[in-house]
Amino acid sequence: MVTGGVSGRPHAKLPRMNPSIHEQPLPYVDLLPERAAEAVDLVVIHCTELPDLAMAREYGERVLHASGTGNSGHYYIDRDGTICRYAPGERVAHHVRGHNEHSIGIELVNRGRYPDWWDSRRQSMTEPYPALQIDALRALLAQLRGSFPNLTQIAGHEDLDTAMMPATDDPALEIRRKLDPGPMFPWDAVLRDSGLLRIGGDHP
Repeated sequence: MVTGGVSGRPHAKLPRMNPSIHEQPLPYVDLLPERAAEAVDLVVIHCTELPDLAMAREYGERVLHASGTGNSGHYYIDRDGTICRYAPGERVAHHVRGHNEHSIGIELVNRGRYPDWWDSRRQSMTEPYPALQIDALRALLAQLRGSFPNLTQIAGHEDLDTAMMPATDDPALEIRRKLDPGPMFPWDAVLRDSGLLRIGGDHP
């Protein structure tokens, strides 16, 4: 299991309940397929791999599919713990290959490999996740468990999308498409008291 990487004050033993959520629906949110709350059994943790929330919003609004929708998580958490909802959990968002229909995507603002995502020489992810951001994530997970009765599992994007691709600097080399949330993400702190089981990947 990957651990470590949280900066700032220690985490409280239990997450705060009922976190404040800013409703910021995507322009195409009504075009996303609807589903019952009971269909959700998984939450997927991402990092934006972008410098700030404003750029993440810009990427999320881009229309990429014939349906008139784009790629986006349901929730975005900024470094200061601010939580924004771009799509309700009862809508299917495009955030992870093969698991969209039954999962909720949570994006944490973090630079990741930005701006050289697929350069073989730039695959280190070194930005820590601030304590305020992780505390907000834990509170959000607690709230989601109360709203989605079958939510029992959690995974990182890297656990579920393990596809390889040619590196942009040398097509003879293959790199992982997705590495988020990456080695700095504090899985131990997030899983503690969460009631969720981490799935996928090579972790215990």
